[in-house]
Amino acid sequence: MIEREELMQETAKIPWQELQRFFANGSTIYVSPELDLIEVAWAICQDNKTCVQDWLAVGQVGQVTDQQAMKWLESDARVWSVVVKPWVLVQPVSAD
Repeated sequence: MIEREELMQETAKIPWQELQRFFANGSTIYVSPELDLIEVAWAICQDNKTCVQDWLAVGQVGQVTDQQAMKWLESDARVWSVVVKPWVLVQPVSAD
């Protein structure tokens, strides 16, 4: 069983371009900037269907869309990412 600390250690900023093959095979999951990426990853690891379904219902979590992918590619965006097999969760890096 993966631990929350492991998820934190495996989270990284990465150029969206490097995740294209994962997007192409449908394994990239968008996480809204309003959510904590680690909390979402942890909920998925724990099979917390209630939380995940709530986020899906309001569009805070879901498959990365073609439009998102194109926008990130065109802007050479970097995203936060963490792997929760078989998914790669991605979250836009907020402009600080």
